Amino acid sequence: MRLSPLAIAISLTLATVSSSVHGQRTDDDINPRSISLVAEGRAALAEGDSARASQLVESGLAVDPRNRDGFIALAEIAVAQELPGKAIRYYREALTIDPNDLNALSGQGQVLVRRGAVERARRNLVRIEALCETECAPATELSAAIAAGPPAAQMAAQEAVPEAEDAVTP
Repeated sequence: MRLSPLAIAISLTLATVSSSVHGQRTDDDINPRSISLVAEGRAALAEGDSARASQLVESGLAVDPRNRDGFIALAEIAVAQELPGKAIRYYREALTIDPNDLNALSGQGQVLVRRGAVERARRNLVRIEALCETECAPATELSAAIAAGPPAAQMAAQEAVPEAEDAVTP
């Protein structure tokens, strides 16, 4: 008699927990409407309409916020709009969903290089190389961006060359 309230409480707890877990979708089961909205957004970006692209992709993420490709698309839109801080944040959101997403790691690394954070970009390259057992396109793209360096360094290098030539000329 004394244990029956305890037994009832435990059984209700187990029934509640098991029913809520049973109804959840898997991480790979992305809503098809979300996928199509992100695809439409990418098409709009390819046409040069970044405002419409952003609206479509954000609608896709509202339908299913687990669509990491939507966050990558928003990051690409931010890069097109020359908003690197926003792009890094969107890549970080995609990496929160899947920390091993090669495209998100590479894209984030390329934006980091443009911002001058070459060391952080190198860490992304190391992760990509660890995930790719052979040579892969994201690793090649990021290593090329790191080799080119940030735009400020490129501009300084280009400006330094004419100064050196002027100093040698009598």
